[in-house]
Amino acid sequence: MSDWRNTTHDWAGTVDTAHLEAIRAARAEVAPGGVRHLVLEVLAYAADEAESRGGGTAVVTRHADGSISVTDDGRGTDTRVDAAGRTVKKPVMATKDLRFFDHPAAATLPDGCPRRGMSVVAALSEWLVHTNRRVNGSWTQRYEHGVPVTGLTPIPDDGTTGTTVHFLPTLCGPVDLDGLAFGPHLTVVLR
Repeated sequence: MSDWRNTTHDWAGTVDTAHLEAIRAARAEVAPGGVRHLVLEVLAYAADEAESRGGGTAVVTRHADGSISVTDDGRGTDTRVDAAGRTVKKPVMATKDLRFFDHPAAATLPDGCPRRGMSVVAALSEWLVHTNRRVNGSWTQRYEHGVPVTGLTPIPDDGTTGTTVHFLPTLCGPVDLDGLAFGPHLTVVLR
């Protein structure tokens, strides 16, 4: 893994507990606007994927238990096989996004606040389930407060590709998801 190119995340580690704790300590700063900001953080990855493919769709669903899921139709989270033959996914949930976190010129989200990355969503959720569908296999993994509590669990392919991030936020306050939009390449559907 040391020879894998780091573009958005450092492949050398899977969990940065100090980073996750720092997010929880600065929740008002890293997630201004509460749950809406968390949804925008997830949609930012779907928008990146949609832009690279010329278009895409993300479905945002509010569930009865207060959880939210975001499902996109992209390629799925980058997954590779290491020298020992183990499947390794890009550590997007539990490590810093090298492009944005703590970067003074970070891109802004549609709410006008800086983009920080998926680790903000994972750290500020009681639980998060990351389901990934790629042409070379599908899996799911569960996190609690940003820390993985399961390994990559294979799931049957269903003929699609994309990512679902389903999370129960720990943030309090009203949840306004009306009018979500994210650039010209991503169509957002609210359910």
